[in-house]
Amino acid sequence: MSGSSTGDTTHFGFKTVAKAEKESLVADVFHSVAAKYDLMNDLMSGGIHRVWKRFTIDCSGIRRGQRVLDLAGGTGDLTARFSRCVGDTGQVVLADINSSMLKVGRDKLRNMGILGNVSYVQANAEALPFPDNHFDLITIAFGLRNVTEKERALASMLRVLKPGGRLLVLEFSKPQIELLSKAYDAYSFHLLPKMGEAVLKDGASYQYLAESIRMHPDQETLKQMMEQQGFEQVSYYNLTGGIVALHRGYKF
Repeated sequence: MSGSSTGDTTHFGFKTVAKAEKESLVADVFHSVAAKYDLMNDLMSGGIHRVWKRFTIDCSGIRRGQRVLDLAGGTGDLTARFSRCVGDTGQVVLADINSSMLKVGRDKLRNMGILGNVSYVQANAEALPFPDNHFDLITIAFGLRNVTEKERALASMLRVLKPGGRLLVLEFSKPQIELLSKAYDAYSFHLLPKMGEAVLKDGASYQYLAESIRMHPDQETLKQMMEQQGFEQVSYYNLTGGIVALHRGYKF
């Protein structure tokens, strides 16, 4: 799937909706799942999401004193790690369009004692409220597939990156082995909604999440989208057989 919007409509999972409606529909999903988002991540992935995020940190090249934007940062898993990496002289901005997710993330990090070098901003990835050439690193983990206009979001990220800065996109992608792909489909469309219903009494949100993964651009398509918006030296790593991919691009 290309995952791109056309005309005045776009996709919300497998449904076609007006572009103007998608943001509120996605917001309803994440308002619903925010309180138990971390628990469901562990249940859905068997904890492997922590390995994927650790790999993202390892590929970031982040150093003390640098400035990081954790976009669609949700409950703050990456922010917590980056806070330690950049130290007292650096800064991490946890940004999310969803107020419920942002509140859960802020409360979690403050309970962990992470205070001094982290700030919180409610922001739309398509129109980031930051100056040009501001961040050394931007990460967006499991958030890009929910953005209505992905090209606009990528262009906005490029604008606020410093020259020499890096974008890391961690996202569900296309499994590279046919057998794995079929097993993953069966898991996503049959077990995930049942887990969401059992834990949150909300199977519909996890049905949407499964569908949104299938509608997201595959590895090569996303690589081309990043290049078209001006990112250079774009590459990607397949994780867990391509169930997840980490894309990295630079601004020069």
